[in-house]
Amino acid sequence: MAVLPANEPVVEVAYPDKRCEEVVYERPHALSTVYTHYCPGCTHGIAHRLVAEVIDELGIREDTILVASVGCSVFAYNYFDVDACEAPHGRAPAMATGVKRVHPNKIVFTYQGDGDLASIGMGEIIHAAARGERLTTIFVNNAIYGMTGGQMAPTSLTGQVTTSSPFGRDLRLTGAPIHMAELLANLNGTVYAVRRSLHDARHVIQAKKAIKTAFEAQIQGLGFSIVELLSSCPTNWGMTPNEALAWVRDSMVPTYPLGDFKVATELAPARK
Repeated sequence: MAVLPANEPVVEVAYPDKRCEEVVYERPHALSTVYTHYCPGCTHGIAHRLVAEVIDELGIREDTILVASVGCSVFAYNYFDVDACEAPHGRAPAMATGVKRVHPNKIVFTYQGDGDLASIGMGEIIHAAARGERLTTIFVNNAIYGMTGGQMAPTSLTGQVTTSSPFGRDLRLTGAPIHMAELLANLNGTVYAVRRSLHDARHVIQAKKAIKTAFEAQIQGLGFSIVELLSSCPTNWGMTPNEALAWVRDSMVPTYPLGDFKVATELAPARK
């Protein structure tokens, strides 16, 4: 440690008044301080942050329960700093139904991928929505099975090459991609069904607003709410992160149009 000479004048440094400081960016309290296992360029991390920010802003962290699904987000219970449980493959809406009925005053949400929700879990999500369960579902659609090696999912695009459709998805053999937001919007129990994308900053902001409205629907006790998020999977698409985001914009968005497919009248003010 340096020692000043006895005759050296002491210069006092004036620090800015901390009362003038404004926090503009910080880790949401609803996110755990751990590293995720997601691949570079995967937008699961963005989706996680948006959900966590909404939980913080609504002040519901202590009352929120996550039901994690099987898929790339299988370890989501480690990443959100809320109470959580893990559901068997595709069964997150069924487990969430039980949790919500036992704890009706809690905010319960599922976080599911397209293979989990639109394939093995199709029955569970359809009936949870049809019953109007007071749940919120965050549905991450990356048009492929990410965790198990890049196989064709119910949401894979027409002609899309995957490990189980090496010549591209053939409509004659496998049918067309399933549009889950539109499908669930037709059920009486659904009060909020929208689709957003995570491929650029503007759409990320729009996605956060939709997620917040979905949680507000549950807080008001209106019924079932779902936000479908178009997401990238650079690893299984065989692309760089930038190429994957461009593919979401140029290929996925035309196939899965962004928009609001059902919004309860009570939620109209929240969308502004």
